[in-house]
Amino acid sequence: MGIKAAVVGSGIGGLASALRLAAKGYQVEVFEKAAVAGGKINEIRMNGFRFDTGPSLLTFPSLIHELFALFQEDPKDFIQLMKLEISCKYFWEDRTMVEAWQDPSLFAHEIEQTTGVDARKVISYLQECEKLYQIAGDAFIFNSLHKPSNYFTASFLKTLLQVPALDPLRTLHQRNKAWFGHPKVVQIFDRYATYNGSSPYHTPATLRMIAHLEHNGGAFFPFQGMYSIVQALVNFAKSKGVKFHFHSEVEKILTSAAGVKGVRVNGTELPFDVVVSDIDVVSLYNNLLDGYPLPAIQASQQRSSSALIFYWGIGKSFPNLNLHNVLFSSDYRKEFSHIFETHTIGDDPTVYIFISSKMIPGDAPEGAENWYVMINSPENNGQYTTETIQYARSRIIEKIQRTLGIDISPLILCETFADPKSIEADTGSYKGSLYGLSSNGIWAAFNRHPNFSHKVNNLYFVGGSVHPGGGIPLCLASAKIVANELPLIS
Repeated sequence: MGIKAAVVGSGIGGLASALRLAAKGYQVEVFEKAAVAGGKINEIRMNGFRFDTGPSLLTFPSLIHELFALFQEDPKDFIQLMKLEISCKYFWEDRTMVEAWQDPSLFAHEIEQTTGVDARKVISYLQECEKLYQIAGDAFIFNSLHKPSNYFTASFLKTLLQVPALDPLRTLHQRNKAWFGHPKVVQIFDRYATYNGSSPYHTPATLRMIAHLEHNGGAFFPFQGMYSIVQALVNFAKSKGVKFHFHSEVEKILTSAAGVKGVRVNGTELPFDVVVSDIDVVSLYNNLLDGYPLPAIQASQQRSSSALIFYWGIGKSFPNLNLHNVLFSSDYRKEFSHIFETHTIGDDPTVYIFISSKMIPGDAPEGAENWYVMINSPENNGQYTTETIQYARSRIIEKIQRTLGIDISPLILCETFADPKSIEADTGSYKGSLYGLSSNGIWAAFNRHPNFSHKVNNLYFVGGSVHPGGGIPLCLASAKIVANELPLIS
C-alpha cells in the first residue's frame, strides 16, 4: 500500500493539489460535497444560455500548464487558451471609455489619447510593477511566510534587502494618485485591489504587482469558457489515478497525537496519511477539526469583500461591449466605505459585466448575450434581505442606463443571482467572503493562515482563504507550496 492523501474540496486549489500529489507518487482521493467539481468556478445553464459563475479572467496560465507538464504531457492537448488583445473596457458616466489593450504601448497610448496622461508614465508604471514582481513575487507567492527557515533563502533575502521598493507604507491609492494624478487613470489602477477582495485605500502599494500579471504577463480566456479549466483538470486527474467522490461531504478530519488519521465521510471513517483542505479555514476549524480552535488572528482580522452577481439572458447584442467591461462608480472612495465600513450596498456601485458569448457564440442564442453582472459587496452579516437584493438590482440597472444609455430591463429574458448568503451556502466561504481575509493593511499577507498546521502533522491547507490568497493564480500557488512541503514517494 502506498501513502494515501485525501483532498477535501475540489476547487482549483484542491484539483491542483490532487495532481501535484499524484505526480509525487501519492494515492489521492478527492472528496466533494457537491455534485460536480470546481467550487467557486462553476457554470449555470438556463433557457439556452450558459454562464460561468466564478472567476472570469485568467492570468499566469503557466501555473495550469505546469500541472500537465508534471506528467510530461502537453497542456495544449487538454486545454486551449486565447490571449486577449483587450483585457477590459472601462466606462464612466460622462461617456469616457478606455480600452485596456494588452500591448503595454497600445494601452499607454490609449490612456494618453483619452485622458492626457503621458504614455511614458503608464509604460514606466508597468515596468516598475514588473520589477516589483521580480523582487517579491517568488518570496510572497511561491513560498510559505510562516516558516522561519524561509527567511534565510536567497529569494527572501533578495526581497528583504529591497523592502523600500515594495512601498508597503503607502496605500495602493496613494501610490497611484501620486504617480498618475488623473482620477480616471488612478481608478483604473486602483481597481486591482478588488482582485483579492480589498480596498485600494487600505491595501499596501505592494499589490500593484497584480497589474504586471495582467498587462505584462497577459490576460487569457479558455476557448470553452472558465469552467472548462475545471473539466480539463478533473478528466486529467482521473486519467492519472486520482479518485473523485462527489456528494461526499467530509464531516470530520480525524486526528491523533501523532497527526492526521483520516476523514469521516457520510458516517464512515476512512484512513489517510495526509489531508489537504481546500475549504475555507474558518469553516474547517468551526466544523471539521475537533479540539483545535480557530487561531485568534483569523477571527480578529477584516474579511475580504464578497459579490452580488446577476446572471441575465439578454435578448439583444451590443457590439460596443467587450468580453470584460467595467462601469466605474462616480465616487470610488464612498463605494469602498460602504463595503468595508458600513457593510451596505451604495447607490452608485461599480458594475462589472462579463459576456462570455462574445468569445463563445454557443453561450447564448443567436442575437442574444449572456450577461454576468457583478458588484463588489460586503460580507454577509445578515443584511442580505429580498429588499436589499432588489435595491441593488435597481441601482445596477440605473447605472447601466446612465453609463451606457441602455434600458436593460425589458431585454432580460431569464435571470438568477448569487449573493454572499448563497455563496457561503454553496462554497463554504465564511460569511461569503470570496478571498478569506482582506489585504487591507501592511501585515495582511502575514496574517493569512499558513499552508500547513503547526499542531496537526500532515494537515495542509490550500485555496483562497490561506496563503498566498484568492483568485486562480494564488490558489494554484498554494497547491505548489503544499506539494513542495511533501516528500517524493519512490
